[in-house]
Amino acid sequence: MTKTTKIQWLADSQDHDYPAASSYLSLIYDPAATTKYVKKLRKARISKYKAKDIFRASDLSLLGVSNLHVEHDRKKILAGQSLSPLLLVRATSNQKVVIADGYHRLCAVYSFDEDAVIPCKIV
Repeated sequence: MTKTTKIQWLADSQDHDYPAASSYLSLIYDPAATTKYVKKLRKARISKYKAKDIFRASDLSLLGVSNLHVEHDRKKILAGQSLSPLLLVRATSNQKVVIADGYHRLCAVYSFDEDAVIPCKIV
C-alpha cells in the first residue's frame, strides 16, 4: 500500500478499550497494579508516536495482514472509519512498552505506513 491512505483517529479511547486493556494487563501485573494502570490510562492525555517506534519500544512482532483482527482494522481504515488511540504502559522493569490495547490497530496502521503518527495514551 502507498502512504497516501488517510488514517482517521478518534479524539479519545472508547469505553470498551479499558476493560480490554485491563484483561491484558492482568496477565502481567497483579490486580492492584492493573487497576492503578487502567485508572491512570483513563486520565492520561493523548501523546503521539510513530508506528515504527512503538514497535521498537514494545519488542513485539508485526502481525501480518492475514490476521483476522488486523484485516478488520485495515478494512476500517480503507472505509475511512476512525480508530481508537492505543493504550500503552511503560514497563520500567524491562524498559519496554506494553501495548495494553491496540496491538491489532498498530499492525494494521503499520501495514499502510510505518512512519504513521499514532495517538496514544501512555502511563
